[in-house]
Amino acid sequence: MRENRVDQAALCQAMIGEIIVRKPLAVAVAGVLTAIASSGIYAQNTDEPIQLETIQVIAPEVTPAITVPSLPEAKRAMRNIPGGANVVDSETYATGRASTLQDALGYSPGVFVQPRAGADESRLSIRGSGIQRTFHLRGIRILQDGSRLNLADGSADFQAIEPLAARYIEVFRGGNALQYGSTTLGGAVNFVTPTGYDAERFRARGEAGSFGYNRLMLSSGGVHGSLDYFASVSRYSQDGFRDWAATENWRMFSNVGYRFNADLETRFYLTYVKSDSQLPGNLKKAELRDSPRQANAISLRDRYKRDLDLIRVANRTTLKLGNSQQLEFSAFYSHKDLWHPIYQVLAQPTHDYGLGLRYMNEMPLAGYRNRFVLGFEPSWGTVMDNRFRNISGRAGARTAKFDQSASSYAVYGEDRFYVLPELSVIVGAQYTYTTRKQKDLFGAGAQDKSKNYQRFTPRAGLIYELNPEIQFFGNVSTSFEPPSFAELTSGPTQAPTFAKAQRAITFEVGSRGRLFDMAEWDVALYRAHVRNELLARVDPVTSSPLGTVNAGKTVHQGVELGLDVELAKKIYLRQMYMFNDFKFDGDPAFGNNQLAGIPRHFYKAELTYRHADGYYIGPNVEWSPEKYYVDHANTVHADSYALLGFKIGKRSRTGFSWFAEARNLTDEKYAATTGVIENARGIDQAQYLPGDGRSFFAGLEYRTW
Repeated sequence: MRENRVDQAALCQAMIGEIIVRKPLAVAVAGVLTAIASSGIYAQNTDEPIQLETIQVIAPEVTPAITVPSLPEAKRAMRNIPGGANVVDSETYATGRASTLQDALGYSPGVFVQPRAGADESRLSIRGSGIQRTFHLRGIRILQDGSRLNLADGSADFQAIEPLAARYIEVFRGGNALQYGSTTLGGAVNFVTPTGYDAERFRARGEAGSFGYNRLMLSSGGVHGSLDYFASVSRYSQDGFRDWAATENWRMFSNVGYRFNADLETRFYLTYVKSDSQLPGNLKKAELRDSPRQANAISLRDRYKRDLDLIRVANRTTLKLGNSQQLEFSAFYSHKDLWHPIYQVLAQPTHDYGLGLRYMNEMPLAGYRNRFVLGFEPSWGTVMDNRFRNISGRAGARTAKFDQSASSYAVYGEDRFYVLPELSVIVGAQYTYTTRKQKDLFGAGAQDKSKNYQRFTPRAGLIYELNPEIQFFGNVSTSFEPPSFAELTSGPTQAPTFAKAQRAITFEVGSRGRLFDMAEWDVALYRAHVRNELLARVDPVTSSPLGTVNAGKTVHQGVELGLDVELAKKIYLRQMYMFNDFKFDGDPAFGNNQLAGIPRHFYKAELTYRHADGYYIGPNVEWSPEKYYVDHANTVHADSYALLGFKIGKRSRTGFSWFAEARNLTDEKYAATTGVIENARGIDQAQYLPGDGRSFFAGLEYRTW
């Protein structure tokens, strides 16, 4: 009898092993229970106990979408990068108002981001990228699901980004964005949309608050056999803290994926954005102190605005070649219509399109672990640049018409070789060839010009893994950034000034890791020696551009720190600190002065009590502890400030979530960011963009899976 029972037990174990290998966890558990019940092991009484071996049932790790890495996969991938890089989980900023890029990236180490008028238009800089580009963006590659959002010349619009439509955000600082073909000083930011596999079946979220702010977002995702889908629609509007600062946006983000088999998947993306924004302009410091809610007189008189319509389609297809090789193909096309009354009216329809091909191989090399990546990314873009006199926001007489085109061809490769199980060496390089062409359609060809830029940009790095949780890294990288059309045609006559491409060599060391589940950190120290830094000349009175020049030598160095600590049971401190030391290096005009525009020290922190049931409560602070300069001559400055906020809410995976928060409780009058000019000669000028005053917001969300 006992021998028969042991045979039954062995049979049961074999059945369990077969079930676990072939089926996911839920089916495996059901099979285990069925096997035990049918075996008769416990159906008969016996005085002799039967000791069975311990059987561990483990759910196989599933990666539902082949084309889009899951959040855990994305976090693991960051450990392959020998420099500053991190992933922002959208759940971390869904606990409060999720409107601007600052709401989404405010605690990301090394990212300086400030709204210019409390709305989408922001000042975004990493390691001093585009330090003088206080409007739109330059120096950072912005990506949507791995495909470029920037125009072909490198500029970008923030209105095309919806933080609530992202599952997570990848941030690659400096030269650490090689895998996306980026060679800029600032790196890259990739907004990754949910798929049907990881999106809620239904999600509805509403936010409302001060200055006429309201936001509504609806989304849905699901899987039907080999097909999955995700779609979100959002509407956002506000009157704004300042006069002439109203904004209204409609956004739709969607994707559909189809899995042909376990190794091949394709995914199509469709995005539509309609954005209308009033631009209140810059104030003098005296005006900011007296009445920060007022608009700049010229901006109000000439009805400065930035309105755009954008439609974008893209595809990403992934083919797995066995267990260790993968081939990725991507393509995109976008069309944007821009209506932009400023110092003149800009009416610019643009067409951008590009391709991407990337091959990854993780086969061992000479018996050692190895990971190799090779990619090719060509892209093209055209702009019909129409310019008119601005008559109270309407187009007057034409002043210029240019047919502009840009192209870029990038080939890159990177290899990570494990010299030891805990020590890997990374070497990589990229070759970029890019063009800028302009045809004058108004001045009889008087301003027809073109220029090519090309450069080879190598990098090398090391990663030492002290243990599975703690890493140390270091790297040396080079960067290369040709001017955008905004730099080339920004003078009063719009005649192209083909400045040299900005380039740099950057040294970086740092660490990332987790200790005893009590502290998590991401720290990097860097020093970049920059040559030919692109500096735009600006009219100090009207803030209109006067052209672009190359600086000689400049130095960008600093510290990027993110640190989360559990101070006590259920009490957490979340922090971000930046030290930004950007300066000229023996410049004939400015000596060793500080480069203007970004605070030298910047700190954000949030102290939160978190209950196991999802409730949270606590204060937060944003602190710029010392003045920073507005002009390169270092004669005028923005003042230090500290903002106090408070947040309370409940975050649930299913059902209802809610939040209420207060910002700038002391109603501080401060400059969120500033313009940048050469030499103010100590005279107060209209270069300050006031931050929002005391404000209150609340939100309600419902989710089902």
